[in-house]
Amino acid sequence: MNSDSTVSTANNEIFPGEVFVNTGDFDTGIRRLLPKYDEMLDVLVACIANTNQRILELGCGTGELSLKVLQRYESAEIVAVDYSPRMLDFARAKIESAGYAARWTGIELDFGEWANNPSFSGLGDKFNAGISSLAIHHLEDEMKLKLFERIRESLTAGGCFWNADPVVAESAAMKDIYGAAREDWALSQGETLAEIRAKVGTSVSYGYSNPDRLATLAAQLEMLANAGFETVAVPWKYYGMAVFGGFVN
Repeated sequence: MNSDSTVSTANNEIFPGEVFVNTGDFDTGIRRLLPKYDEMLDVLVACIANTNQRILELGCGTGELSLKVLQRYESAEIVAVDYSPRMLDFARAKIESAGYAARWTGIELDFGEWANNPSFSGLGDKFNAGISSLAIHHLEDEMKLKLFERIRESLTAGGCFWNADPVVAESAAMKDIYGAAREDWALSQGETLAEIRAKVGTSVSYGYSNPDRLATLAAQLEMLANAGFETVAVPWKYYGMAVFGGFVN
């Protein structure tokens, strides 16, 4: 790893991606913090309809995306990685409680390390699909491209990769519009953004991940094309959130 950072719960420090000081606040809090969170994940899940056998999930968090995939596709088997032990434990308990433990494997791993080390093979064989949500935007752009290249190499012929992530606003005016949309969404959920953010921790760099390193949607589509994805697409976008990815031949 490129950092030996540790977190301090006394200072409300958290790993990038953990978002909330208390893991138990995540599933409710993220739905209030991000507009149409469930719709976003549902679109991503629909995009793997023809490639849902063996799936690699990068940055599984509390397991919400895993759970949606396992509920929808009876043939799906997921290898899920996350560098946060507490998030991984939370996800594992959720998956086991739902009865899907036989089709889900959780691995404590920094996916930046996997991307940056071609000799690392601890995740097993080729995958039919790769998926991720709210994780890759913590990488620097150089590492995003490396990760997309590594994902491309890990996919079987006809496989796909889909990412759900925030993106940089296209202009200062659009940034204001996106911010207002989030304020309106939070109020529609019964809280102000300030009230929700009071539960958010102080993100510190860890491994290859950092506090937000957002990139434009256009830049990431170009990265995917340069990484070898023959088809790239944006099946969903809502203000500053997007589902994007592509297929390989």
